Amino acid sequence: MLGSNGERHERLRRLVAAGFSARRVAGLRGAVEKVSGELLDGFADELSGGGTADFQELVGSPLPVAVVGELIGVPREEQGQFRELGKEASRLLEPVRSAEDWARADRAVVALREYFGALLRERRARPADDLASTLLQMRDADDSRLTERELVDTLLLVFVAGFETVTGMLGLTVFALLTHPGQAALVRAEPALVPAAVEESLRWDAPALMTERITARPVRVGGLAIPEGASVTTVLGAANRDPERHPEPDVFSVRRADVKPLSFSAGAHHCLGAALARMEGAVLIGQLLERFPDLGQAGRPVRRASITLRSFDELPLARTG
Repeated sequence: MLGSNGERHERLRRLVAAGFSARRVAGLRGAVEKVSGELLDGFADELSGGGTADFQELVGSPLPVAVVGELIGVPREEQGQFRELGKEASRLLEPVRSAEDWARADRAVVALREYFGALLRERRARPADDLASTLLQMRDADDSRLTERELVDTLLLVFVAGFETVTGMLGLTVFALLTHPGQAALVRAEPALVPAAVEESLRWDAPALMTERITARPVRVGGLAIPEGASVTTVLGAANRDPERHPEPDVFSVRRADVKPLSFSAGAHHCLGAALARMEGAVLIGQLLERFPDLGQAGRPVRRASITLRSFDELPLARTG
């Protein structure tokens, strides 16, 4: 039986890591390509005849929801409700939260827990090739005594984290390329640069600007003594633009060498879905640049009102040719 909270956390991490195996991520590529193509078809329809289309609404948000839904086992027809629920739940990531923030986040978390509890009951009766079934099978196989609530909260975290940051990454990458047309032209001329463009975007404008940690022991950082149990906010956006690590950090360059952003955190807290997120970004950006060589901004984009998360609520685009 698991003892300390640390041991339980590590056990849950190993269970989820199994769900994000290289085999499973590779197996999702076909689904990512298919969904991306379908969403871009609808995007193209909106652009036809000189129209304007909101990239974030039509592509940037629904793609990550569909992919993480496919991974976990959420049916496509049930995924529409999760965009708003995830956005409300993510209010808990803000460094300052109002009473309204707490209330709205609490309602969203309760609704998500109810849904994923029902999904686990369904998968226990009828297993499938998805993360929900994998968690149940692995938990039962080694008698780890992880509770049903822990599995529910794990699915909730994977789902919300799996689309909130990727939604931000997609819009931010498109915006970075459109505001640096010379760089976009390089990527169009050399499609092999698409992954590098996604990586540079993660460094240049990270979808999560900061994260919070609790010190497990006393530590000294930059000459400052931090006691055990202290809350520490790490500013990932600042680290990504550290000139000692990335020369000329304010320059967006798809040919930048040795790019290693901290946008998916690092160490024990490194995002388990990072490989999947990067693959989604590369597939979508590759298709977008190929299909829409004359794409440009069509009005002022609206950024999300958040201190922690970088994303667009609206990113209006149009053909410029």
